[in-house]
Amino acid sequence: MKKSGLFSTVLIIIALIVSALIYYLWFGNPAYFKDPETKNTPANLLGAAYKGGPVLIFLLTVSFMVITYAVERGLSLAKAKGKGNIEPFLKNIQLALRDGNIEEAIALCDKQKGSIANIIKQGLERYQLLAAEKNMNAEEKLMDVRNAIEEAMGLELPLLNTNLSALATLASVSVLIGLLGTVVGMIRAFQALATAGTPNAAELSAGISEALFNTAFGLFGAIIGTIFYNFYLTKVGKITYMIDEATYNILALIALKDK
Repeated sequence: MKKSGLFSTVLIIIALIVSALIYYLWFGNPAYFKDPETKNTPANLLGAAYKGGPVLIFLLTVSFMVITYAVERGLSLAKAKGKGNIEPFLKNIQLALRDGNIEEAIALCDKQKGSIANIIKQGLERYQLLAAEKNMNAEEKLMDVRNAIEEAMGLELPLLNTNLSALATLASVSVLIGLLGTVVGMIRAFQALATAGTPNAAELSAGISEALFNTAFGLFGAIIGTIFYNFYLTKVGKITYMIDEATYNILALIALKDK
């Protein structure tokens, strides 16, 4: 099993357990009801949330997963960016290459770290290795360096997009689960209205409460998931653009230097 798959599996299990504990032990605390034994009349908002029904457990699970993935993506993309600003780093790399100082450029990559630095370092190390090669012309060396950079990009770029699709999926699933809870709550409410004679006010309010709380929690997960998905998608796009620009400039400098 891949590392990301194992992480997602463990996250689902933990989020489900935590959500169930929150629902039954916190929302379902007898102190939050006017009738602690039957738990039919909530005394506050948490008790009312408990009346939203077990579907809330799955909505809470989705919300916890969305928040966890959002935090994980934030930390991962911060790490991918490396230490310090990218612009000065790329400028120093270009200056080192113009001076023919490959060792200094590689040292700058080691200091910067991050995805961009790793990709550039891979190309520079291949170029350094081919510098003394007599059986290859400048064009062949440049092609070999380009291939090394593309290989490094093939390893780094998928890491930038990890769990972004999960965020988008969870945002959609949250809406659907919330809609399911809403429908179940409305069914209960209409069943109370269909009762012969005077409708049961307690059952009617419980059904409406269940519908509204499921709607609210479903929208919460969807809103948070959509916001973070689009935010990180834009961030990944910027990093990818900077990688393309940096590698293009480095290849151009190498080609110019070998002429």
